[in-house]
Amino acid sequence: MSRIGNKAITIPAGVEVTIAPGNEVTVKGPKGTLTRQFNSAMSIENKDGVITVARPNEDKHTKQLHGTTRALLNNMIEGVHTGYTKELVIVGIGYRAAVSGNKLTLNVGFSHPVEFTIEEGVKVECPSATEIKVSGIDKQRVGEVAAVIRASKKPEPYKGKGIAYKNEHIRRKEGKTAGKK
Repeated sequence: MSRIGNKAITIPAGVEVTIAPGNEVTVKGPKGTLTRQFNSAMSIENKDGVITVARPNEDKHTKQLHGTTRALLNNMIEGVHTGYTKELVIVGIGYRAAVSGNKLTLNVGFSHPVEFTIEEGVKVECPSATEIKVSGIDKQRVGEVAAVIRASKKPEPYKGKGIAYKNEHIRRKEGKTAGKK
């Protein structure tokens, strides 16, 4: 039984959902527009501002698609209504970030600065030299861009130097003094 798939999605005010034949769903809201093609086996219905997703049978694959379809629809609606944001923190002496135009430049302990081209639909800003905010309406793209930026210099376990998500707990190791008596 899919607990997620059976939940109804309430459409907030200011958001418009159109379901085209072939399960192509377009969601328009104050932040932008998202379109996605879903599996044709699922039946997606919009009645009186409430979206429901139903599955045709009880096959394992269909049950998996049921919950996934509903979750993706909910993420689209929430994205165009409120948007998504990931915050990253840079820790380390001399480590800093800067945005100029559509390029993010990171100085994170390498002999050269690391540059990222910011893709369309994702907004990257640096409120300070040690903070990065990635925001947008597509949850998957925001998370992927934040993960790629973090992967350029992951936090190390001894001093915690590197790029980490805000409020991320980094497991720390004690170091070489642990063995001395």
